[in-house]
Amino acid sequence: MSMNSETGHLKNVTNFESLIALATAFDASYNPSTPAIKIPGLQAILDDAKASINAVDIALIAYTNAVGEREASFIPFDKLINRVNSSLKASGVTEQVTDSAKTIVRKLQGKRANTTLTEEEIKAMQAEGKDINQISVSQLSYDGRLGNFDKLITLLLSVPDYNPNEEELKIESLKALKTDLNTKNNAVLTATIQLSNARIARNNVLYKPSTGLVDVAAQAKLYMKSVFGASSPQYKQVSKLNFITRD
Repeated sequence: MSMNSETGHLKNVTNFESLIALATAFDASYNPSTPAIKIPGLQAILDDAKASINAVDIALIAYTNAVGEREASFIPFDKLINRVNSSLKASGVTEQVTDSAKTIVRKLQGKRANTTLTEEEIKAMQAEGKDINQISVSQLSYDGRLGNFDKLITLLLSVPDYNPNEEELKIESLKALKTDLNTKNNAVLTATIQLSNARIARNNVLYKPSTGLVDVAAQAKLYMKSVFGASSPQYKQVSKLNFITRD
């Protein structure tokens, strides 16, 4: 069975804890020779699994917060760029400068060239534990927008007559904004890497062949089946504990 959500990982851990409880209740009857499925071995895996789940939860919160902060910072961005462009035109610049600015602004505010996932869709899928491998060809990627914002600032620096009285339109203010947006964008990139690494570590604990929680649980269940028999009440308790494999 495939698994598409974080709840599937947690269910595996919960069932593994129940498996340990049953093995412990069997007392002396549960006496495997394999160290990995002895009670201490099972408990060690359970502890690691819980820690790895918690690490993913922490990383996911950090990622979601970073994405939210970046989104909030970009909300007024388009209107500001329109104001900057209008102020530049009002400065009496040449048609060549106007055309250059128009090209940059179009890239900053253009529509997506193809259908891609929105930031909200990406967050929703990340929250469900799905891996997102989306390479955007759109100029509206955050890296692309910041790159074009830098080009716009460079253009403004080349125009001596661009000297607005409005504080938020001044070049120094735009530079400060670019620094802030870069910081928030980098924070998302860092949080994305940390979340990915946390999930890799969790998946190793839960699903690594032979030593992962799911495979060890299967070994423990087989041992109990060999001890008590497939039709025994003891094994029927154990057989109800299902462990979900990942895609």
